[in-house]
Amino acid sequence: MFNHIEIAKRVITSEIAGLKSTMDALDKNFSNVIEQILSSTGRVIITGMGKSGIIGRKIAATLSSTGTPSYFLHPGEAYHGDLGLIDSNDHIIAISNSGETDEVIKLLPFFKDNKNIITAITNNPNSTLALHSTNSINISIKDEACPLKLAPTTTTTATLVIGDSIAIALMEARQFKPENFARFHPGGQLGRKLLTRAHHIMSTEMLPFVSTDSSFPQLVSTMSQSRFGTALVTDNDKLVGIITDGDLRRSFAKYNEKITTIVAHEIMSKSPVTIDKDASFFDMERLFTQMKISLLIVTEGNGKVIGLVNIHDLQR
Repeated sequence: MFNHIEIAKRVITSEIAGLKSTMDALDKNFSNVIEQILSSTGRVIITGMGKSGIIGRKIAATLSSTGTPSYFLHPGEAYHGDLGLIDSNDHIIAISNSGETDEVIKLLPFFKDNKNIITAITNNPNSTLALHSTNSINISIKDEACPLKLAPTTTTTATLVIGDSIAIALMEARQFKPENFARFHPGGQLGRKLLTRAHHIMSTEMLPFVSTDSSFPQLVSTMSQSRFGTALVTDNDKLVGIITDGDLRRSFAKYNEKITTIVAHEIMSKSPVTIDKDASFFDMERLFTQMKISLLIVTEGNGKVIGLVNIHDLQR
């Protein structure tokens, strides 16, 4: 009987070895591609036939969703009018394992006449495609993982990884941020994060306001009635400080029996962390992480406190 798990391990081992060969073959051509795309005002056009085309579609999708405008051009459709979509500033990435795919090779004269930069991703550095392209990235795969050494397996994996590497190199060069990624993924959780602002999730009822001269018993009462475990200290309606459970515990240890004589301004922490009501989900998430706090005070333009956001509100 066949040991299916062992077969899977053999395939994975073979493809890992192939990827190591691909990595070792990387040269200045890869760097040139990244710099050329970064300096281009056009899009990245991916083309390829068969399995290479399928991989090309995925690469184009990854580039588009990570800040590099891109689309897939099917060679067959290109012959019937779609070449009109290509601008001279567009960067062409042509994929062919052999480098001799007829439908792709036939596009080269147009690309050259159109003055496009052409990048070949191929397994044959001496092929027609490689020799007639501006850049040639050699995936350097000796054998497919297929036992017949025929079905595109390791070669398609290596091509996909090259595409991912191009996308990620461009992301890092452009300092692409999570909020940028979310803009291109408005559905589901990412979309919710993109659209969420502080005023959407803040709590506005029973905000724990106290004055600077509120007594210790008043502080305890206000904080007990509020679910936030916090008191917001104001002076003439202006926020001047915050008192947390931790501040109360430290006050007990410091003042002992004199604790009942203490008023709010003596134990409050000044300059509490605030955030504007229109701050994004990512702004809130970043502040919670950087400041190592669990509560944000939400204000509007004039500095007036209008709500509170607990760190757990981001997880709803």
